[in-house]
Amino acid sequence: MMFNRPRPLDITSRVWRMNEMRSDDSGDGPIALLRVLIALAARYKISLLTCLFAGLMLAGLYAYSLPPTYKATAILLLEPRRSAASAGASGNEQSLDLNRADSELQTIKSERLLSGVFDSLKLQRSPELGPQPPGVTDKLLGYIRSWLDTAEGGKSAPPATGSSSIDSTLVTNADIAAFLNFTKRISARRVGQSFVIEIEYASSDPTLPARVANATVSGYMFQVIAFKEQIARAGTDALQGRLDSLARQVDAAREAMQSGTLPSIPTPDADARVIGAALPPLGPSAPRKSLIIALGGVLGLLGGFGFVAIKLALDRRVRDGKELSRELDLLCLGSIPYVAGADGVPWRITNLQQERFVAAIHDLRTSLEIACTSLRNENSIVVAVVAWTADAGVSTICRGLAELISRSDRHVTLFKAIDDDDDGSGPADNRMSPTGSLAGATFAKLMPDQLAFDEIGGVAVLPIHSADVNANLFADFRNPRVRQIIDAARSKGDVLLDLPALCHSTDALALAAYADVVLVVARAGQTTIEEVSESVQMLRRTGANVVGTVINRAR
Repeated sequence: MMFNRPRPLDITSRVWRMNEMRSDDSGDGPIALLRVLIALAARYKISLLTCLFAGLMLAGLYAYSLPPTYKATAILLLEPRRSAASAGASGNEQSLDLNRADSELQTIKSERLLSGVFDSLKLQRSPELGPQPPGVTDKLLGYIRSWLDTAEGGKSAPPATGSSSIDSTLVTNADIAAFLNFTKRISARRVGQSFVIEIEYASSDPTLPARVANATVSGYMFQVIAFKEQIARAGTDALQGRLDSLARQVDAAREAMQSGTLPSIPTPDADARVIGAALPPLGPSAPRKSLIIALGGVLGLLGGFGFVAIKLALDRRVRDGKELSRELDLLCLGSIPYVAGADGVPWRITNLQQERFVAAIHDLRTSLEIACTSLRNENSIVVAVVAWTADAGVSTICRGLAELISRSDRHVTLFKAIDDDDDGSGPADNRMSPTGSLAGATFAKLMPDQLAFDEIGGVAVLPIHSADVNANLFADFRNPRVRQIIDAARSKGDVLLDLPALCHSTDALALAAYADVVLVVARAGQTTIEEVSESVQMLRRTGANVVGTVINRAR
């Protein structure tokens, strides 16, 4: 039987096919996407909750930093009066009224009417309509601009001349800016295809919106009545009573516009009737803090998922066996949970953590037996366990497997590497002697019966490396004498090779060729997929039969 060449495993003797991935029919569709999102949310719940709370906090700070905005709406109904001359043309008048509604709406939006309201209420010096203080961006740009001017040679501003004209220009520009801001805050719209027009104004002052909306309605009435008064005065058949009525309506509309209210007397000649006066708002209509906070939470959650997606794309560390199998097309034979202080298989299980650890070692051993059914044939087998780094927990897995096998009344030999957690001290430590290590025996050219194995927990243990640096440097693990030592251990029972880390030494590659099967260990959350892939490729290039992987310290 050759042990240094990879051999295909009998498909009928295995539960899973090593060279074929199991099909997953549930990997597509919205349900599968929902499962993936739920799994990601459960795995990265801390990051998602952090992003969610950050989004809620920022949105809350932004919402409560915004000034409150109050809105008031006045409702106007257009209803032109009929004159005696047009009493018979009812059909044409209705058609003309429908076409005229949009024209009246544009009259309300006109600059002449709005400027009259703006001047009547003396809004030129309103703080909210005047120039606003520069923001953070404007200040930063100003600092940069002044720094550049200083760097160019300290250019100073030209002396001020004609200060009165400059001040008047600034005042004019401020008034224009205030009027433009005023027109942005007021809106007039027609309700559907009806004759109803809604006039709305928004302001941070809770009393101002109603005044502006009512003043706009009064200003519209003032313009219509004043126009009719002028026509009546120009007509030859105008009666003094008609003129006096129009004059009273004009005065009432003017006073109402200036005071921000509605006319105090009926205005039948205004061709419009007020059906809803603007009232002071009971509360601010903006900002909608709850909506802003909810939107901030949604954006924070989406940002959290984006952060998790980027983290997954950049983080190539091994998390679970399914991910590793999918990436490498190599079956994961076991997943060993993290148990603090776990060091082998105890004789008596005392807590749930020990039970989970021993159950995982037991499952790994069963998977190995199933995978090696065609190789055993009543013979002992050699299993090598290796990892890319020394802290992957290879020694713990090998020790647990060896103790579990020995307690089933089968002899087992463990060739143990000295890892970072093993200081080499102990009552049976004789690695300074050539008989106390595999490297020493190879360097001294000893026979298998000359080696001194340590008996630890029913397992025959022999360190791979010696405490003598010269023996480790000059030992040749491809020497046939190493095969003889391993074959001699195989004749007594199963053999476990606890190989050193691949990133530190190539001795593991030489020793892995003597094993029937090789397991590659990956530490969850630390070993990357590229490191496992590189380990598998290096082992297969040397002729090792890699049959699967093991996840250690899984959560």
